[in-house]
Amino acid sequence: MSTTSLKLSTELKERAVAAAEELGISTHAFMIGAISQAADAAEQRAEFVAQAQAALADMRETGMGYDADDVRTYLRERLSNPDTARPEAKPWRK
Repeated sequence: MSTTSLKLSTELKERAVAAAEELGISTHAFMIGAISQAADAAEQRAEFVAQAQAALADMRETGMGYDADDVRTYLRERLSNPDTARPEAKPWRK
């Protein structure tokens, strides 16, 4: 395990200490958790963007896409029924 040194403003350090105390954990554990959460979020966002770019490329290549109203209806129904069928792709080029 490597060691990293962080330079924090007094205010940020005090906030981290207070938050850690509130959670009943050490300041170190709080900072490790915060960094881990931030790294996870960045990785998830990168994966989301990559999937979106792939979907856009596929849509441009095939000329098929999804009607926004169909997608909204699907998402609303999916909240109460996980077995809801996905909408059908439709040609969007004229």
